[in-house]
Amino acid sequence: MTRLKVRGFEIHKGFLPPETQRALIEALRPVLRSAPLFAPDVPGGGKMSVRMTSAGAFGWFSDSSGYRYEAEHPSGRPWPGIPAEVLDVWHGLVDSERAPECCLFNYYGEGARMGLHQDKDEADFSYPVVSISLGDDGLLRLGGTSRKEKTESIWLNSGDVVVMGGSARLAYHGVDRIRFKSSRLLPKGGRVNLTLRVVT
Repeated sequence: MTRLKVRGFEIHKGFLPPETQRALIEALRPVLRSAPLFAPDVPGGGKMSVRMTSAGAFGWFSDSSGYRYEAEHPSGRPWPGIPAEVLDVWHGLVDSERAPECCLFNYYGEGARMGLHQDKDEADFSYPVVSISLGDDGLLRLGGTSRKEKTESIWLNSGDVVVMGGSARLAYHGVDRIRFKSSRLLPKGGRVNLTLRVVT
């Protein structure tokens, strides 16, 4: 395992060994059965290229009226609980007794990407966002707290974990592309990104 610091982002390369990655995927299957993936609408029109769902007390949501957290899946059912295996990653890296209230699950299929954005819908920015990469490689772009700042990119591989706290908590970031089927973790290919957040 290698720990890098890039623009305030703590990047833990190879933090999760292959057996832990497989255990996480298995632990997430009941989440997907209870709260199936959906493609959110965006305020400017159209849909995101990633499909997503959530676990925890809150789920992140987007539609024509804006971005926010909701207590229910679009089906009207409460979000399922965050699996213990996922919470273990948070507690292994975050020095706080407080547990995350949302695990946002993003699935990147072939051609999917995520534009530069800030994670700023939470009430308390003193808690970090912890991001877990599973499956195909993803090219993460890192910026600063202004869109005008220069960016740099780093490839994330399956098992890498990024902690966005301190100066990086409100930094712009995005995923420009994935190397589809670069990993064999997911039989049909694609990248799963889990982000753990304290919401309230």
